[in-house]
Amino acid sequence: MTTKTTWSVARVLRDRDAGLYLSGVVVSGFGTSALWLASGVWVKDLTGSDGLAALCMLAMWLPTLAGPLLGTLADRGRRRPLLIGVNLLLGALLLALLRVDAPGDLWLLYAVLFVYGAAGVVHDAAESALVARAVEPSLLGDFNGLRTTATEGMKLLAPLAGAGLYAAHGGAGVALLDAATFVLAAGLYAALRVREEKPAPPTGSPRRRTAEGVRHLRAHPVLRPLVLAGGATMLCAGLNGAMVYAVVDGLGHSPAYTGVLYAVQGAGSVAVGLLSGPALRHLGARRFAASGIALLALAVALRGVPSDPLALVCSAAIGMGLPPVLIAAMTSVQRETPGALLGRATATAHTLVFTPNVVGLAAGAALVELVDHRLVLVALGVALLVTAAPLCQSPARAERTVSRSSSDASPA
Repeated sequence: MTTKTTWSVARVLRDRDAGLYLSGVVVSGFGTSALWLASGVWVKDLTGSDGLAALCMLAMWLPTLAGPLLGTLADRGRRRPLLIGVNLLLGALLLALLRVDAPGDLWLLYAVLFVYGAAGVVHDAAESALVARAVEPSLLGDFNGLRTTATEGMKLLAPLAGAGLYAAHGGAGVALLDAATFVLAAGLYAALRVREEKPAPPTGSPRRRTAEGVRHLRAHPVLRPLVLAGGATMLCAGLNGAMVYAVVDGLGHSPAYTGVLYAVQGAGSVAVGLLSGPALRHLGARRFAASGIALLALAVALRGVPSDPLALVCSAAIGMGLPPVLIAAMTSVQRETPGALLGRATATAHTLVFTPNVVGLAAGAALVELVDHRLVLVALGVALLVTAAPLCQSPARAERTVSRSSSDASPA
């Protein structure tokens, strides 16, 4: 497996366009992760309010709910010029944050973060569609695994760099850094050699075009179970994430110890990204996703045990168990969706998969105050195993099960 992994990773990295894509992911991901941390600290320093600081994350996540609508923009024209334009737009937009230096200016920060999030939805949809055209289909799993490795690696490094830059130069310094990363990413996308045909003029009403991505995912026997499993897994992951401070309390450590657990979790995600391509080819998308969810279930259920070594092992296992269903789902969307529809299908899949994570975080924040966190973690482990079970069935058998269950529920 190691030799095959090294060979497939090398094939991806030797591809000029794939290497440019990954470089763009690293560069823009570094700036985004740095701004994600610094914006909350910036608001906290200006207002002293934890609630207003938390609104920064909400402002960036909220546009995800409009994924099906925003995804239509990624299908209206050529994706490469769109990616260049979005990156340049964000680079220019971030310069507006240089004016934020008092509590009365926070509306501007929130507005920029909201547009930042909306542009990110369009960017990710267009990028996924362009990658599906530029990268050999057999290597899409390897590419998406490397993308996960790059993204998680930036999450380990960028917040520390962002915190240091904020301490030295304030929020304006971080905004300038992020703006520079987007300009550099635009240059990397401009260097791509992907040939794209101009899409056919859109037909039908805007509402119908928006709904086409939803209908495609709902009707597709391969994509529907993977996307639904991804959403259920991310809901449980959000609930699990809200328990982290209770877990740390149970270990007898200060809240700062959460940083250690998150670092170990990130290292697990970096590692599994390198193995994802060969694992997808060997197991198939369904079993690869199910294996990751099962590992996640075991790790979540055991992390309530008050043991430092076990807590670290569980954090690494959570980092390794969470990405497979996401990589399997998004790679399958790229492979199983017509190019003209891929922007909408990708954005819709992102909405269905990642929105439950925000819901889980919010619900978990309330639940942790009412119920012993160890009971919640065991229940989440069981729920995750239930989520993984249908993916272990063959696609044909799963389809029969779904059809039978639906008719039994509505015996007209």
